[in-house]
Amino acid sequence: MLNLRGRLLSLERPLVMGILNTTPDSFYSNSRISPEASDLILQRASTMIRQGASILDIGGYSTRPGALDPKPEEEINRVVPVISLIRTHFPDIAISIDTFRAEVAQAAVEAGADIVNDVSGGSLDDKMFDTVAQLNVPYILMHMRGTPQTMGELTDYPHFPDTILRELGEKLDRLRRLGLKDVIIDPGFGFAKTPDQNFGLLAYLSLFRELGCPILVGVSRKSTITRTLGIPTEEALNGTTVLNTIALMNGASILRVHDVLEAKQAIVLTECVKKFDE
Repeated sequence: MLNLRGRLLSLERPLVMGILNTTPDSFYSNSRISPEASDLILQRASTMIRQGASILDIGGYSTRPGALDPKPEEEINRVVPVISLIRTHFPDIAISIDTFRAEVAQAAVEAGADIVNDVSGGSLDDKMFDTVAQLNVPYILMHMRGTPQTMGELTDYPHFPDTILRELGEKLDRLRRLGLKDVIIDPGFGFAKTPDQNFGLLAYLSLFRELGCPILVGVSRKSTITRTLGIPTEEALNGTTVLNTIALMNGASILRVHDVLEAKQAIVLTECVKKFDE
């Protein structure tokens, strides 16, 4: 169970997290949406919820290499109105804020967000851990090295994937000491990882259960798929579903995706197979 400020979200079955990017430069153009486009925002949110999303992940900072680096104030202006709008119209949906900045996380939670999704795992803002502990909201601890601009050069792991497991475990210990109870682990697919390492993370995903936390997997339409298959991002849905299915078989609790319906279908069908292991 995740405690969303008094509301409980069950993880007994895997969940789908739908992506809504309020950025002009996220890597998948179909995920972008203007903060001013209220009708389109509500339409996208409604469709994702109807298709089976339990969480909507709102992001105002693109982490793709070469993307813009907006100031915190601009990031807040991109996400807070969207969070407030969705919270008003869909009061029961869980909302996460995709940010590595503590002040953005604070503003987003005050506007109605329930979860903080930090791609840097606290490494890009030394105030983040204290902030989420004070807010007392679930925190997605993702593994990354460097910054979105430098992470591609930081893929040397002496003992893969044990090094990643150890680095996440050390941060998890810090969060526990601060009193944070609900932590979700994200191994960080595509963040300071080569395509081959991303496939390795999927193969070894069950190792991350040692941390005693739910596991989130975010491989949706990423370059690991497009480069391996030699296809554009727009054609990466089938590859995404294949990798999501592998993730589910290896213990994923949450799938972070652009395409909710297909992820939900993968969960239903995977459960039909996994019941024979019980």
